[in-house]
Amino acid sequence: MHTPTPPRRLGDNIIEARGLTKHFGKVQALNSLDLSVPEGTVLGLLGPNGAGKTTAVSILTTLTDPDGGTATVAGMDVVAEPAMVRQRIGLSGQYAAVDEYLTGFENLDLIGRLYHLGSRRARVRANELLDRFSLSDVGARPVKTYSGGMRRRLDLAGALVADPPVLILDEPTTGLDPRSRTELWDVIREMVEAGTTLLLTTQYMEEAEQLADDIVVIDHGRKIAQGTVDELKAMVGGERIDISLRDGSDADEARGVLARFAVGEIQLVDQRLTVPVSGGAEILSEVLTRLAAEGVKLRDVGLRRPTLDDVFLSLTGRITDETLEPTGALMEEVA
Repeated sequence: MHTPTPPRRLGDNIIEARGLTKHFGKVQALNSLDLSVPEGTVLGLLGPNGAGKTTAVSILTTLTDPDGGTATVAGMDVVAEPAMVRQRIGLSGQYAAVDEYLTGFENLDLIGRLYHLGSRRARVRANELLDRFSLSDVGARPVKTYSGGMRRRLDLAGALVADPPVLILDEPTTGLDPRSRTELWDVIREMVEAGTTLLLTTQYMEEAEQLADDIVVIDHGRKIAQGTVDELKAMVGGERIDISLRDGSDADEARGVLARFAVGEIQLVDQRLTVPVSGGAEILSEVLTRLAAEGVKLRDVGLRRPTLDDVFLSLTGRITDETLEPTGALMEEVA
């Protein structure tokens, strides 16, 4: 029997997690993680591979229990009331969970029946969602004929069959081409404008910047920063000079010149150096003069404002990490 969601005041935290801890053997996937998502907002959970994003999602969606801490979704405890939580959430994981031998319509109709919507309502809802996600013209085709972007849209539609107040998307655009990613962003924006509360995990800085009202940066299972895009950028401050070298052997000379102007750590990736500076175009002009005097040959140079990539590099010193975060078969095992 479906229990109505308790009345909530706009702005209440519809997702609340305190001190979440989780171990998988010797790996600590979460380390006292706190999260809160006000109703009607988008929280971006940002971090590299292995940071703990998928583990947090697995706990909030009742797929696995925490070793410590508490979490509620729409007022329901994820450990004590998992069935109630599942009635109130929609989940779309990193890979589209659709049956490729069924048509798009049949996939959504089946989900509706599993949610006990009844045959008539399930059919109506399937057609509504096919139309909403611009899939009506392919709804009668087997999913195995769909493109990657179409499969992701169908998977997202499946997460909305029961019209949940909370939607959790775990890296929803992984593997999509830029056009498909942009199209999916538009769909997500429409859902949020219609009142859906969203928790979004992503590795893509641009995705978090495009969609999130608030961003939590995590690393090794712990929250290391939180704020709006502008607040996070203000943490690293200043401007950045980007230099691309023609010859990697000039890296030491270039680093020596940039060190005279740097107001933070110089980053070197392949033949590109990035340095935080203060002083704008005047500093850039002086840097170029000094580099030329040292005989450093440049392929490209630019002055820009800090990005979320800079924030993450400043906070962690890296973009990606191979630390193990249990996913796939292991997550199925613990679920």
